[in-house]
Amino acid sequence: MIAALALRRHRLPRFWLGLTLGLVAAVVGGAYWWERQLPRKLEEASARGDLNACLRYGEQLEALRWLGGRTHLEQGNCRRSQAERWWQQQRWRQALQLQLQLANSPAGTESDRQRLLTWQEELRQRALSRFQQGDLPGALKLLAPMGEDHRADGSGFGDQLQEAWTRNRLQSERAEQLAGQSRWWEALDALTRIDHPWWKQRSAATAKRVQAGINALEGKEREHDAHGSLPHTVSPEKLDLEVQRRIASGMDEWTAFQSACRALGGKVVEAGPETACQR
Repeated sequence: MIAALALRRHRLPRFWLGLTLGLVAAVVGGAYWWERQLPRKLEEASARGDLNACLRYGEQLEALRWLGGRTHLEQGNCRRSQAERWWQQQRWRQALQLQLQLANSPAGTESDRQRLLTWQEELRQRALSRFQQGDLPGALKLLAPMGEDHRADGSGFGDQLQEAWTRNRLQSERAEQLAGQSRWWEALDALTRIDHPWWKQRSAATAKRVQAGINALEGKEREHDAHGSLPHTVSPEKLDLEVQRRIASGMDEWTAFQSACRALGGKVVEAGPETACQR
């Protein structure tokens, strides 16, 4: 009885050792089998357009690290297709992030990196179009996926748009205020500094008031502003004509105003808040 019990105890460690080794062998064998299945599953997922499965299988192959360059190539194809799909769906952030991963991966090509730059530039152009239409929040939203809506040092493209927006808004408000005080020449100066299409259109009514106020001046009143502090001997009609001609050639309005003033023999004079073209 004692001998039989001792024999059973002697056999138990062998049993557990065999069971453990069997489980390990089963796990290794299963992993090996799955490793061999993944490339086929990856190709099938790519062929049928199941991009999520394609990415998932590719990540599993990447985690195993048992395969070579073919894994990177297939995963690159998956990322490329998924990024394109998200871009077409206007899911800008996801598309750019995935395209960036692809560009920095072993499967990334120069074409992938160029596409990333092209997409980023397209978003900037879309944002600029929104901005010119008067939709500053929409422009910043388009720039956000690239981190260009705002930077701590103020160097983001969105920071530049916000600065231009504020400058034009202030000039529009200044022109309206000066026109309300019949300070026509100062108001005209503020209007010539507005270079944003939306703010220019918004200030069109003020511009008409200012032009009408200038046209109503006679004699020496036409040579002085409402306060008589600056002589304006340069004909406003000729000045306006020269300014418009330069603007049509592509020059911004303030530069056009300065150039036209010089061309008519005058000079731009600034005295406090007032700016004029005088001889």
